[in-house]
Amino acid sequence: MLFAGVLGTLATGRVVAEMKTWDGRHSIAVIDATIVYFLSADREALPDWRERIDHYAERLRQFHEREFQGQSRLNVRVVPEPIVSGLTTAQLRIGNADSIFFRTLGETDRRLEFGPGEGGGFPILIVMSELNWRPLDDFSRLAPTATGWRFEGSLAEDGVHVPGAASGGARATYLADQGKGWGLVSGDGWRVPYRGSDCVVYHEGLGHTIGLPHPEPGDDSVMAFGQYRHPLNRSYITESQKLQLGWKPGPNQSRKAHQRLFDSAWAAPEPAVPRPGQPVSLKLDMPADLALAQPIVELQTSLRGPWTRVSVSDAALAQRSIPIGAFDRPAAVSYRMTMTPLDQPAGVETPPVRLWGYFQVRVDPETPAPAGDVHPNDRAVFAEAGNEGSEEVIDLLRLIDPTRDAVSGQWTLSAASDAQAAALLSPIAFGARIEIPQSVPQEYQLTIIAEPLDEPNGLLLGQLSGGKRFAVLLGYAADGKQVSAIENIDNANVQTNETRVERQVFRQNQPSQIIVTVKASGVSATVDGQQVIDWRGEPSRLSLSDYWQTRRQDVLFLGSYDCRYRFTRVTLQPLATADTNR
Repeated sequence: MLFAGVLGTLATGRVVAEMKTWDGRHSIAVIDATIVYFLSADREALPDWRERIDHYAERLRQFHEREFQGQSRLNVRVVPEPIVSGLTTAQLRIGNADSIFFRTLGETDRRLEFGPGEGGGFPILIVMSELNWRPLDDFSRLAPTATGWRFEGSLAEDGVHVPGAASGGARATYLADQGKGWGLVSGDGWRVPYRGSDCVVYHEGLGHTIGLPHPEPGDDSVMAFGQYRHPLNRSYITESQKLQLGWKPGPNQSRKAHQRLFDSAWAAPEPAVPRPGQPVSLKLDMPADLALAQPIVELQTSLRGPWTRVSVSDAALAQRSIPIGAFDRPAAVSYRMTMTPLDQPAGVETPPVRLWGYFQVRVDPETPAPAGDVHPNDRAVFAEAGNEGSEEVIDLLRLIDPTRDAVSGQWTLSAASDAQAAALLSPIAFGARIEIPQSVPQEYQLTIIAEPLDEPNGLLLGQLSGGKRFAVLLGYAADGKQVSAIENIDNANVQTNETRVERQVFRQNQPSQIIVTVKASGVSATVDGQQVIDWRGEPSRLSLSDYWQTRRQDVLFLGSYDCRYRFTRVTLQPLATADTNR
């Protein structure tokens, strides 16, 4: 579910003048993180979205300060207004979780013209999305099926909810050549903060984005299994990873009261899975010598519902067990507790510590709470959810054998590993091409993730419609511009036909997602969610020039022109149960 864009090998005893990314290429003495709240065009913002994101921003900052003692300083800026996508929920969800990652981050990066800020720190873009990559009521943790709802949440051994719904998840990449990082946390990863949700945000938003890998063997640290075991303040970054980044251990410094409260405090429901009518308390786990001001405790039983305040007695606070009442029916419950230590530094204004958690009231431990405020867009797909996956998504990449299928140029295919996906690499040549040995349905969708490793030039995707071969040409370099088109229409190529578009679609060393949709009525193509080609016409008008021909006339193919491309995904999904073109 989680991945890092760049991995490295620990250099024991490495000494550097300042902290740097995992590969040593960029300084992280200062990190400038920008957090964005992202909405699809057909969704509305949570009424308290800013409060929720500010909560994560503060926890990231305090954790980073504690782990690196100022040797790496984290600045966090929350963009004050949501980024509303130009795409609908359905459009953003085309493809798999990786697809929505590149589509979402690509659009957000372009909208913000994201890059180094005035502070000069290493720039990281963290997108907190309103969406999950598949329909999910993340407050109840239920996903729609053809016959009802299924529970998709993850539970620790003690029954406490932790992140990890299959329809949710998070992604990140360290873009070393561009000197920045991208992180995406889906709705399930942050909107309802389970125990460990803040670990997810740090893991993706500030860990993988500077190249930190998963430790081997796995441990309880934030870059391994921390998100499944404890909140961020009780997690850590391993010393070996910190040393690789250039951190230098120093004398232990005593932590002040407000810092110790962040380091240690947690509030857990007791019992972890209460029954209807059973009294519930929040059990405080923190140092006994920390004196607290009266905390604020609030409950919420629906994501867009009000927060209800719970009174806290001095006796309950002294006993570190705060009654929050009983619930008369099965329900999902979020709770938050805002605490301030009495022992505050003189003249120093410090933010309070907020603990935020979640539990479910269940009739029995195996029966989840019912779905709550399901978004209308997710309810709309409920009836058709049972059809999801009825059409096979074919992994074309695994079918390609370069020694057998290459038509022109030296193509190579690297095997998948724990760190990297399989990748097909095109040569730098004029007219390189390779066939894909797979029969093709009448209507289909081709999804590709491709990364230009040189100054971008033509990426050519050979297609088939109604027995006619043609190509989708993207990013062809002409007179200092990137030009895209279908080749050919009425025997006219990119120079003169009606689909010609002059627009930058690729950037060197930046992966892009391309989706080509072929129907009897026409052809469309998007790059990172942006429409590039939308043509309507008869397949009989399409043709393929002699220059790009391959041996077989009944298959798709990949081509490149004077640019190496790395392909990490090539999949085909039939759109109708029609006979194939074979």
